[in-house]
Amino acid sequence: MQLDSLVGLARRYRTPYRSPLRLSVPDGMTVPLGCDAVSVPESFARAMTRRLPRMGCVYADGSNWWWLVPSDSDVALEWPAPARYTAGAVVPDARRAPDLIHCPDGAVPYTPPIPLYLALCRVTGTTPAWSRSVGA
Repeated sequence: MQLDSLVGLARRYRTPYRSPLRLSVPDGMTVPLGCDAVSVPESFARAMTRRLPRMGCVYADGSNWWWLVPSDSDVALEWPAPARYTAGAVVPDARRAPDLIHCPDGAVPYTPPIPLYLALCRVTGTTPAWSRSVGA
């Protein structure tokens, strides 16, 4: 069994207490790769936008900004704190959906996950996972 299979199985066996609130994709857009989300506090998010070559759909709920990314963008990747990665673009503990604050041109709502990850690492002062030394 491969890592992506194990991740998929783990996600299917989670049972939420109540029906989760998910970020909605704007009309006319498609999600051919599925959809997950990365949440970042607004103060970090504003600094990250200058570092991104392309932004997909971005939502805000007052204290956090949420970026849509393709499903499984967390496989073999440790998103640094204070980011929060959610499978299925779920917005945990929300009473209402965040507001759409940026919508890209085109039919795909994704922000490329690697540039998003690198921008987050930069503003948090975190070394990207693939650049860290490996101990024996």
